[in-house]
Amino acid sequence: MNNSIRVSCTKNNLKSIRSFVTEYLETLALSDVLMNQIVLAVDEICANLIIHANNEDPSKYIYLTVTEPNNAVQFEIKDNGIAFKSSDYKEPDILEHVRVGKKGGVGIALVRRIMDKVEFTTKEGTNAVLLYKKIK
Repeated sequence: MNNSIRVSCTKNNLKSIRSFVTEYLETLALSDVLMNQIVLAVDEICANLIIHANNEDPSKYIYLTVTEPNNAVQFEIKDNGIAFKSSDYKEPDILEHVRVGKKGGVGIALVRRIMDKVEFTTKEGTNAVLLYKKIK
C-alpha cells in the first residue's frame, strides 16, 4: 500500500487527502470514531497549510507520509510555505467561541485533543508537522 501522497495547495485536494488517509487507516482495523477523529486531525492540518501557509497557491505542494511506529500511526506533513510559529500560539477558549458563534480558530486545539503528539518544525525552508496517535 502506498504510504505517501503529494498534492498541490488547493482546497479541492482536501478530499483526496481525506480519501488517502481513510484508505490507509481502514487496513488498521480501528473503530469508526477513532478513524474519523484521525482523518479530521490530518484534514485540519492540511487545510491550514493549504490556506494559511501556502495561500492556496496551486504551484506549491504539501507532502503527506504515513508510518506505523510502535503500535501507533504517524503522519508527517511537509511544505515550503510560511512556517507556523507554535510558540506564538495561544489556545482558544472553545466554549467562548461556541457561545459567541465565532467560526474558525479552534483547529489546532482540536488536533491537539485528538492526537497524542503534535510537533511543528522548520529546517532549511521546509516545514514539517508530525501527528502521532497510539492505536493499540
